[in-house]
Amino acid sequence: MATPQEPTIASPKLDLSKKSRGTRNKRLRRLETAVRSFRVLRGLTPEQVDSFMNSYIIYDLDWADEKMMIETLGPDYQKKVGQCLADYYSVLNHLCAIGELEKMYIPPAMDLDEGLTMNQILYEEQIAKEIQLPPNAKVLDLGCGRGRVAAHISKVTGAQVTGLNIDADQIASAKAFNKEKKLSNEFIRADFNDLPLPLPDNHFDGFYQIQAFSLAKDHTKLCQELFRVLKPGAKLSLLDWASLDAYDPEDPYHQKLMKRIKPLIGAVGTPTPESLAKSLEAAGFRVLESNNASIDGVQWPLIIKADDYFRTARRALLGLVRVGLLPTHFKTLFDRLTKDCDSFIEADKARLITTSYHWLAEKPFTDSAASSEKAMKMDSSASSDTAVNRSEAESPASEEPPAVQEQKL
Repeated sequence: MATPQEPTIASPKLDLSKKSRGTRNKRLRRLETAVRSFRVLRGLTPEQVDSFMNSYIIYDLDWADEKMMIETLGPDYQKKVGQCLADYYSVLNHLCAIGELEKMYIPPAMDLDEGLTMNQILYEEQIAKEIQLPPNAKVLDLGCGRGRVAAHISKVTGAQVTGLNIDADQIASAKAFNKEKKLSNEFIRADFNDLPLPLPDNHFDGFYQIQAFSLAKDHTKLCQELFRVLKPGAKLSLLDWASLDAYDPEDPYHQKLMKRIKPLIGAVGTPTPESLAKSLEAAGFRVLESNNASIDGVQWPLIIKADDYFRTARRALLGLVRVGLLPTHFKTLFDRLTKDCDSFIEADKARLITTSYHWLAEKPFTDSAASSEKAMKMDSSASSDTAVNRSEAESPASEEPPAVQEQKL
């Protein structure tokens, strides 16, 4: 049996200097993005604001407590959660885009001398390295947001990224940005709790997701779907929210912190490092790494930076609301956005939770090897049949017309 060959790895183009990443043009584009999102928020209808605020009900629930899900949302709770997520992200993505969180995630603390944006870049470059893509690779991004991470991954690896997201607004933004950057990435509106995924078998060379798995109802089933759509040898990079060993679900104060944090970070489920690793393994993946991606395992220095920015923005916007220059719903939105960040910081410092837990896994080559062996046997059998047919064709006793002999060959 032939040994599967390891793919040639495309070298990520990671030679960008910090100076080039902070150019004036990028700052201008950042300002333009913030202004566009500000205009969208200013134009929200009362119904859109109400839908956003009402969507927070799902963060008081947990996938693990189906009884409470049904009591609160009804028997069709999964569909209700999907609608709440769409209502939530259609507004949240614009709130985040006003600041440094257009990608909608607080990154692992990779370099504490740098800010949020640079730490996002550093983590995304780590993804590009560790999933070890071959040339002309196809990559899947689950929960792709506005497609900004996909654009970065595509730029540093040359891969084509397919992004899935439940929010039509973000998909539209991702497509527009992709067109502006002249990239070949594609974006699909889909709910990854609605399985199977609208994707072909054995299609992708790699996978990554950033803080999306807590929105998945069944991690094992989702991982099984990923196993289906990934090629043998493909690597998966996951970054997500998790409760850690120090968290005690029976401790009333820990429960109180958790109740405050989940709405802030947008988490429905509460996985642990072990539970997600087990889901990956149950689906057939081999877990290569399981660790906290942040320096010393904490993110609070970056969380504080994000909180300081949005609290400052809130004070400025509330001043404009008071003098009638902005609609009153700006206060409603920013009050909700900045609520309970102190609990997030406290729990991170106490190492009760993190949003920077990292898993690296791989789809084994086993299936590929079996397929190769089967193909070899078929080739061998076909070669034997061909040899016999040729022998018969060359025999004087063969009186079959050439057309029949040709068909056998």
